Amino acid sequence: MRFINSAIALLFAITAVHFSAFAQQDSVVLDNILKKTKKLSDERPVEKVYLHFDKPYYSVADTMWFKAYLTMEQNVPSQLSKIVYVDIMSSKDSLVQTFKLPVVGGVATGNVPLSPGNYQQGNYYIKAYTRWMLNFSDDYFFSKTIAIGEAIEKQLNTHFSFKTTETDKSQVIDAILQFKNRDNVVQGGKAVTWKALSNYDEVAKGKGVTDQNGFLRIKIDPRRADKIKNGELITEITMTDKSVLTSSFSFKPSTSAEYDVQFFPEGGELINGIASRVGFKALKQNGAGVDLKGAIVDNAGNKLIDFSSSHLGMGSFYMNAEEGKTYKANITFKDGSSKSFDLPKAISSGIAAQVNNTDSLVFNLKIIANDAYFEANKNKNLFIVATNGAVIYYAAKTKLNSQVTSAKLPKDKFPAGIVQITLFNETGEPISERLAFNYQPNSIKLSLKSDLATYKPRQKVKLAVTAKNGAQFAEGDFSISVTDEQKVPVDENSEITILSSLLLTSDLKGYIEKPNYYFNKTNAKKLADLDVLLLTQGFRRYSYKEILSDKKTPLTFLPEQSMTLTGTLRDRTGMPIRKGNLRLTVPGTRIGVETLSSPSGIFTFQNLNIPDSSEVVISAKHNPNGNNLMIILDGQPAPQLTKNPYQAEEVTNIDSTMSAYLNNSKRQYSYLRQLKEVKIEGAKAKRPSHADHPALSGLSSISGTLIEGERFKGCNMLALCLQTMATGLIFYENNFYVNRDYQQGSRVPVQIFLNGMPIDYLGLSSVQSNEVENVEVFTKDELGTVNRMYNTNGVLVINTKKIPKGEKMSMEDFKKLIPDPSLLKFSPKGYSKQREFYAPKYVNAAATYNFNDLRSTIYWNPKVVTNATGGLSLEYYNADGKGTYKAVIEGVDKDGHVGRFVYRYTVK
Repeated sequence: MRFINSAIALLFAITAVHFSAFAQQDSVVLDNILKKTKKLSDERPVEKVYLHFDKPYYSVADTMWFKAYLTMEQNVPSQLSKIVYVDIMSSKDSLVQTFKLPVVGGVATGNVPLSPGNYQQGNYYIKAYTRWMLNFSDDYFFSKTIAIGEAIEKQLNTHFSFKTTETDKSQVIDAILQFKNRDNVVQGGKAVTWKALSNYDEVAKGKGVTDQNGFLRIKIDPRRADKIKNGELITEITMTDKSVLTSSFSFKPSTSAEYDVQFFPEGGELINGIASRVGFKALKQNGAGVDLKGAIVDNAGNKLIDFSSSHLGMGSFYMNAEEGKTYKANITFKDGSSKSFDLPKAISSGIAAQVNNTDSLVFNLKIIANDAYFEANKNKNLFIVATNGAVIYYAAKTKLNSQVTSAKLPKDKFPAGIVQITLFNETGEPISERLAFNYQPNSIKLSLKSDLATYKPRQKVKLAVTAKNGAQFAEGDFSISVTDEQKVPVDENSEITILSSLLLTSDLKGYIEKPNYYFNKTNAKKLADLDVLLLTQGFRRYSYKEILSDKKTPLTFLPEQSMTLTGTLRDRTGMPIRKGNLRLTVPGTRIGVETLSSPSGIFTFQNLNIPDSSEVVISAKHNPNGNNLMIILDGQPAPQLTKNPYQAEEVTNIDSTMSAYLNNSKRQYSYLRQLKEVKIEGAKAKRPSHADHPALSGLSSISGTLIEGERFKGCNMLALCLQTMATGLIFYENNFYVNRDYQQGSRVPVQIFLNGMPIDYLGLSSVQSNEVENVEVFTKDELGTVNRMYNTNGVLVINTKKIPKGEKMSMEDFKKLIPDPSLLKFSPKGYSKQREFYAPKYVNAAATYNFNDLRSTIYWNPKVVTNATGGLSLEYYNADGKGTYKAVIEGVDKDGHVGRFVYRYTVK
């Protein structure tokens, strides 16, 4: 639980010379800092979400299993929110699915069937959040990139690589592709045509023939004005006279001219006369680190020091800046290119907080003032405040009696994770700050132990689980995944784990590359690299300047304690109805509740438990004059749809990178392919499309994007959903615009059509989501027929389902089809359906089972609960795969201690 429950509940005396505990003196300044910080943590507690997946990547037709951990301060199970949302987005930045999960005791379980209709090969971006978290930056949502491969329909395996040569006047991209068929046989002598796109525009094209090893070399030479920033290469290879296969590859050209190097003096400023540690971080365009070496020179050309990166483009060096001099770094990158960067300009008067974090028991803090600052501020008060997650765990004050003051901050007073140490001057202004990591390897000890070291295929495994906090057994909630490492190899340093997520990345903005590197077999070198990371990662949740000035973003959303539906009851004139009776039912179930509207007509249904995809009916007919009432439902808040902020995690070559996994999936799902090959041909019903309408027949399906109507299930308002799902469009002030043109300053809107009839954005309000057959998005109108007619740019076409032909309808029957405003039917986003992980039980070892057990996830259990009386034992059966099996347990105990343990055994 939290160490401080009031503004000055605990203040720990610093043991070094010159410091005195604040508890013995009255200080208005420090009291103000403590009170405002506590007010922030009380009014805006931090929630974090972490998802533990059964494995790091998947294939189409798999089921993605996961468990959500929802924590708040010091990682104890959250009491704020009872619902977690999980969004899955494609590499085209469109929302594929949203899952709504009930949270019990700070945890929730979920699963995603990766059905071929909804998923195809590519990179998917997953984020998890609560409604309370929507009040704050989405930088602090849980996020993860997951690659999904295709093993059922896949006819072509490819590998793509490229390098870029760029000058001010030209850009040349040399690409190499290799083509293999589904059985990994190289495709030599095959004709290939290709085109390169940049922001949906074609900038280069060509054709060629693969060599005997299936390779094709392509030179992309776009015009100067069309230099590619975000590119897509589309190829068509002729396999036979009747078979032409298409592949696409996304790429971001990057050259040394686009490498960015930033320098971060410890404490915030480079100060003349102080030996300062300076951290640096070198990044490629996609956010990944790039290694370097270099030298610091002054304005006279004198070399001061040599330096080099120690990990992923990061490192540090020491230097002493002198008055009147400026400095630059001459850098050589790993690819041999060179560039110079200016260092931050040193200030003439200053003080810095410097931290040595090599001691396992304390943070060694030094406060160093240069001559000018010391002479101007001698004997003035200084304040030190150290926090974790905006909660104060340490505070003290001292006087500036010497230029160097030392202190020791005991690490056992802080929870594990990032500690923010801030130095304030006498007036309470923050003047120096440093982030440091509190590594506590023994806070909770998890262990797994199998009854045997070696097993046979399909043999039963008994897995003992223990969780200890010191010598005592710990009460906690955990999840366990067991995978076959031959089928699911993984770079453990690149994994997102419960340790890297809850203790590190959830409190920092920006991309953290290979986050589990710092927690995987941690040693002195990795802790030193972690210290450099926090020296350079300058963005954190809270800034003291904002806290002390009371400049906070207004809170818009309250924590969700239950599933709730809200709206307003009005009459035909728009006036609200007070104390109106409303009934909510779910047909086919026993769910039925009633409520009364408030004096302003607002109604609320609380504590609902509606399964996803259920039809819900809200009726106001039981009121006097009920047929003349209108039910207006409130929209459900959702985060903005954004691009994957961590594109460095995306897998460029899924076919080759995941080859072991996909080869197994090909065998595992061979029966699905066999079923698809048995076709019964019949007359196909013609689906509605833009081609049905003469005014739109000139639009080309090649340049359009199709959104199937199934994707709008659970969508309350089509107009709102299209704002996030219409690929290539951006929405602003009741208009859609073509994104690429909008970014370049164009404000010519997109024209919307409903079944061939032009409408505006407000006209979408009359369209029911469940009546949509599909939506077509055209960012181009090649013939210009629509654009010229309506003075627009781009076309958005909504096609609704065709009504089956039947007998003539009477007027009475026709009136029944007109929506009744006093009876609202809709499908809200309900709780996602829960499923149990299935694993076969080979009860009789002598029995013959006539199937191949090709499972890659051998065991998944998200409901491993330990108590204070001892450990527990779990049982499951191995699959047919031989080799090393990897078991991972993750979770949190009731006191907020976060744990992870990896165990391996052998199957022969």
